[in-house]
Amino acid sequence: MSGGTDSSVAAMLLQEQGYEVVGITFRFFDEQKNTESPHIQEARELASKLNIEHHVYDARTAFQTEVIDYFINEYLSGRTPFPCVKCNNFLKWNFLVSLADKYGCERIATGHYARITKKNGFFYISEAADNDKDQTFFLWGLPQHVLQRAMLPLGDFTKTEIRKMAAERGFVQIAEKKDSMGICFCPGDYREFLKKQDIVKPNIKKGNFVNEDGTFLGRHESYFFYTVGQRYGLGINLKTPVFVKEIIPDKNKVVLAPIEKISQKEILLENPNLVNKEDIVKSSDIFVKIHYRKQPILAKKINIIDENTLSVELKDLATAVAPGQSAVFYKDGLVLGGGIIK
Repeated sequence: MSGGTDSSVAAMLLQEQGYEVVGITFRFFDEQKNTESPHIQEARELASKLNIEHHVYDARTAFQTEVIDYFINEYLSGRTPFPCVKCNNFLKWNFLVSLADKYGCERIATGHYARITKKNGFFYISEAADNDKDQTFFLWGLPQHVLQRAMLPLGDFTKTEIRKMAAERGFVQIAEKKDSMGICFCPGDYREFLKKQDIVKPNIKKGNFVNEDGTFLGRHESYFFYTVGQRYGLGINLKTPVFVKEIIPDKNKVVLAPIEKISQKEILLENPNLVNKEDIVKSSDIFVKIHYRKQPILAKKINIIDENTLSVELKDLATAVAPGQSAVFYKDGLVLGGGIIK
């Protein structure tokens, strides 16, 4: 329970369906040092109004190590981190399972817009009824032991319907809450966040923009202030549009190229999670999504190189394929799995 509209209505719906609900609110970080963020008190107050058991779990140490430090180190490595995927798949849901065991709960639930489908003995994350709010892209890494206990009460509804439900139940303030946007611990420009980090400060040094041949094009502020596929905010004026093609950390160089040179049909993935390997080996018409808000691309071929590596051949060109981001496999609305772009 985050105190927001979605998780609040999820709790209400479960309670109305006859479940005994226990609320968990994570303390991942503090907006002001050593002071509980307002959302914790909001969740606590809602739980009180619903008359449900509520706990606050202090996960600040784990969140710092597993998410914030990862976020910083990925940029320093010249990659583009995806902290929401890291948090959901490798931190938050694992905590939910352990806390469910601690408090004697059989199931776990969140306010994500997604559904769970069981097929041929396997549990799949599947697309939500609200295409605009669908969050399956963030949940590709959830393992079977988590999915078999999970419930996603909002998957069959639109955001408009969820807001209406909150209002009808007398929670007008919750119904009118704005959606959270961006990264929770870094709501603004990530560059400003990086500049404040002690590990980053010594590495802030101007470097060179170069073309694919290594020709000098201009100066940049520091390689980790740029991401693959970036066009705007480069601070360089050339006669033709250019995009970031590659980042070379050890030389503090950023390679720029025209749009046709940052497109590719082959992607290498690491640390994959596949619901059922047979889906990947035997299925056709698998679509690959590499950007949350962009259309997926049909896969021509997916090869399982080893347990930690997949290669994906796309039917059409993909642009701005950034190392560190996610690639997610879909077929008939089901998430077959995904991996981290290498």
